Amino acid sequence: MGQCFATERRLVSEAEYGQIVKSHYPEVETLPEEELRALARWLREARDRARGVIAGRRRARRGKGGTPEAGAASERGLAAKKQVYARALKRVNARLDRLSAERKRASMQARMEAALARRREAPVHHPDAGMTAGRGMAAKGIRRSRQGPPGIVVGSVSQRGKAAQARRDARG
Repeated sequence: MGQCFATERRLVSEAEYGQIVKSHYPEVETLPEEELRALARWLREARDRARGVIAGRRRARRGKGGTPEAGAASERGLAAKKQVYARALKRVNARLDRLSAERKRASMQARMEAALARRREAPVHHPDAGMTAGRGMAAKGIRRSRQGPPGIVVGSVSQRGKAAQARRDARG
């Protein structure tokens, strides 16, 4: 769930808000890449600082270290502040990813155009066939295999049938 600008302004100080405003849409598109990287670095450090304070308070509340007064303080506001930093960092990282993708796309396009130009300028590797035979190749005879059983088997089968019928007629 997103937070409005007023909530972000309420959660962070004026100097921090100046950095966070740079991560919102119209301005993040106009920043050069070096400034975006510096902003991402600053946001990451601020988020990690807030994360460390929250972890320290939780440890103090469990009795693992720190002062008990630090553990008594609620970290709800600090957690919301950390989320503001995290969302701003996510926006800046998305912009950096888009810039990187644009750079890769332009580089790939240039390489593909250079490869196409090299291919078009390359000599043809398949020369003309030259003179060919007048009649062409001679047709090869087709050998077809014989279908069905061999002739000797056909005769023996019919003879066996005749002999069986003669035996039945003699009995009957």
